[in-house]
Amino acid sequence: MALCDLHWRSEILAKHVGTYVYIPDDAPPPFPVFYLLHGLSDDYTIWLRRTSIERYATRHRMMIVMPDGFRGFYTDNHDGPACARYIAEELVETVERIFPAKQSRDARSIGGLSMGGYGALRIALAHPQKFISATSHSGAVLHGSRDHPRPGGALGKAEFHRIFGDNPVGTDHDVVALAKKCKDAGTLPHLRIDCGVDDDLVEDNRALHAKLDALRVPHQYEEFPGAHNWDYWDLHVQEALAFHQRHFDAATS
Repeated sequence: MALCDLHWRSEILAKHVGTYVYIPDDAPPPFPVFYLLHGLSDDYTIWLRRTSIERYATRHRMMIVMPDGFRGFYTDNHDGPACARYIAEELVETVERIFPAKQSRDARSIGGLSMGGYGALRIALAHPQKFISATSHSGAVLHGSRDHPRPGGALGKAEFHRIFGDNPVGTDHDVVALAKKCKDAGTLPHLRIDCGVDDDLVEDNRALHAKLDALRVPHQYEEFPGAHNWDYWDLHVQEALAFHQRHFDAATS
């Protein structure tokens, strides 16, 4: 794999941002792309620093793009930047203009952990014409489906309301509402959600699973031993890579 450390200006965020891009160097281009999102307290370098993502990626014929998501939850903030548009529109356009990426829905996927797990679902379900599949590890998946911060969570009231507004339920912050809209329109991406049984967010993930089942939204849901840590994510990102690869392959077969 070739690693590119890309620094570019986001007009949507009105600032320069950093992005890591892995490109296969043992297969002919163009390549499908997996956009991999970090959690609340990290940055675009963390997947490389804390996991063996480069080694795992060599098993798959895809590019991996790791952008900086700051603390915006990858959603268009109520009082702040349009972080979802920055990823779904501007980042995708920038990657496909500079790198040998395939330029179709069937060749784009997105995933992440914690804040990034929520973000991957939120972006894919709000932009179903852009992404064939989405994965969430230990996701903060119900943050846009309530009108207050999660008790004991990392967001205080002021930051929560700056990001999601006073009542995000039913809006484009709400992955349950977005999933229903996609199902009704017949535009659902393929979804995979997992969480550790000792994770503080497991009850939110179970609740999302139940809500999606009640709506008859097709998705994969799994729980595994583990907590909210890099041991868990280093292991289970391998399953996400395989999940996306299957859907890339199915789309071209």
